[in-house]
Amino acid sequence: MEILLRKATINDLSAVVELIKELADYEKAAHEVKITTEELERDGFGEHPLYWIILAEADAKIVGMSFYYIRYSTWTGRNLYLEDIIVKEAYRGNSIGKLLFEETIKEAKKMKVRQMIWQVLDWNEPALNFYKKFNAELDSEWINGKLRLNKCEN
Repeated sequence: MEILLRKATINDLSAVVELIKELADYEKAAHEVKITTEELERDGFGEHPLYWIILAEADAKIVGMSFYYIRYSTWTGRNLYLEDIIVKEAYRGNSIGKLLFEETIKEAKKMKVRQMIWQVLDWNEPALNFYKKFNAELDSEWINGKLRLNKCEN
């Protein structure tokens, strides 16, 4: 199977939302997806993009993505935060996730960040095993915090 990796364009955003919804369903949180293609367009394709996406194509279809942005740390400065790697279920097991992860590492190096960081659910054994293959540090010490806010009106 031939896999093409490329940067996302505005025209890809409906497929991006489909991938996001597939991941949310897998993580048993489909009801939490609020993002729209309009928000993605505004926030990722303006003068100062807040995120970037690498897409994977197979059989002339978008089958996976890496979604990332810059996170700034008071301790380490610029870091690439990998929000999600998603591969459609029907295409898993074809090294697409590996290709996306490696391409994201290349982007991190181009951006001259100090590290690449992400989160993974503690029950997601396939993902945990995937990251272990890269000798990634998986930290069980820190607890995630979240404060839900109403959508801000700008």
